[in-house]
Amino acid sequence: MKIAVGNDHRGVSIKHRLLGLLRDLGHDVSDMGASAQTSVDYPDFAITVAEAVSAARVDRGILICGTGHGMCIAANKVMGVRAANCRDIVDAELSRRHNDSNVMCLSADLIGEEQIEKMVQAWLVTDFEGGRHARRIEKVAAYEKAHETPPGS
Repeated sequence: MKIAVGNDHRGVSIKHRLLGLLRDLGHDVSDMGASAQTSVDYPDFAITVAEAVSAARVDRGILICGTGHGMCIAANKVMGVRAANCRDIVDAELSRRHNDSNVMCLSADLIGEEQIEKMVQAWLVTDFEGGRHARRIEKVAAYEKAHETPPGS
């Protein structure tokens, strides 16, 4: 699977740990995050990863900031992105099973590194259930399409 990882200054150390884990699991990983702990703006990285997911240049994205909230808000502005801010393994699994999330957002400050690794692994192997959940995802996609703003508008 092709996975883009993005982070702000607060997610640098978690990102490095995840890059190693993802590569060890056999994934093709793109580092699209900050490389230093100097303060940066999370939307710059969230949008870069979300656009890569939306354009199908990668299969999924993982975003890391202090709480995960900012990354999640910014990523969800990109059409076709279903970003979920996950705090535990159940969140990670349900975001895939019920919401077909394609971007996982994580907190660098509120979740331990071992827990994050378990969550990411669960998120990567959990399939979308479809069924009634597919109908709901289709409604979200239809809304996005109906309210799409043409580039340059």
